Amino acid sequence: MAAPALAQEAPLVDGAGRKLVIPRRVERVMPAGTPAAIKVYTLAPETLIGWPRANPAEELEFLLPGIARRPTVGWITSRGNAANLEAVLAERPDLIVDSGSLRPTYVELAERVQAQTGVPYALLDGSFSAIANSYAVLGALLGRQARAAELGRYAQDSLRTISARVATVPMAQRPRVYYARGPAGLETGLGGSINIEILEFMGLPVVSAGLRGGMSTVSIEQVLQWNPEVIVTIDPGFAATVRDNPLWRSVRAVQAGRVHLAPKSPFNWFDFPPGVNRLPGLWWLGKLMFPALFAEDLRTITRDFNRLFYGVSLSDEQLGRVLAGRG
Repeated sequence: MAAPALAQEAPLVDGAGRKLVIPRRVERVMPAGTPAAIKVYTLAPETLIGWPRANPAEELEFLLPGIARRPTVGWITSRGNAANLEAVLAERPDLIVDSGSLRPTYVELAERVQAQTGVPYALLDGSFSAIANSYAVLGALLGRQARAAELGRYAQDSLRTISARVATVPMAQRPRVYYARGPAGLETGLGGSINIEILEFMGLPVVSAGLRGGMSTVSIEQVLQWNPEVIVTIDPGFAATVRDNPLWRSVRAVQAGRVHLAPKSPFNWFDFPPGVNRLPGLWWLGKLMFPALFAEDLRTITRDFNRLFYGVSLSDEQLGRVLAGRG
């Protein structure tokens, strides 16, 4: 299938340092995955062609209606449910965007898809430290520099403020944390994984960090040996039942009532997807772990973030559900 003809201008550089020649006016953006879809939505929602997967009802409530219901276009970066290249071309994108890892695997994928479709494919660094810069890169690609600067400034100010406060806490006073995923709570992120990046950014001692890798399933015996002081989860079922589960009763976090369900609306605040949706999660963690240092009203932070990034004003009732993890 022939690639679309594009009016071109001088090359721009993506987050991986790759030079891209893009249309003079970018009006249709194809996300390679959910973090990219969220980043494009927050910057220039009108350009977003669609979503890697259909947004469920509990997310639609917290997003711009006309954009949230745009069609499902599949993943380019996922092994399952991937968009094939003919389907990509059928959507007539001016630009493909991916946000996440810049490892060679993803650079090679971008180069291959770009070569086969003729559509420029931009990579953005999805790590916390690169949020402001990735918005600047995307803003230049989409011609939305002022909006990108506003979002980047919010992110940079939040990261700088939170880091400075946490740095004042001696390591001995930082609680040891376990991240529990899945209904049994035995799936967890290992050291260096995107799944616990938010905890490591906060300077928290993560009990699983000594093991390196991605997501892994551990035994209850291992959790008992680690004996964390705090447990964070994104699984409502686990959060609701762990206190009555005899296997978990002797864990310090369970005994102390320090099992916390992360907010999730419209997108999870913790690790799934690992996008800019995690920014309010840093403030949430700060208030949980170091309440004396984080006096801000989390309702105000949540309301302001949703208005600025998602373009939606939340009611008091919606704020209550979001912060309770019930969306």
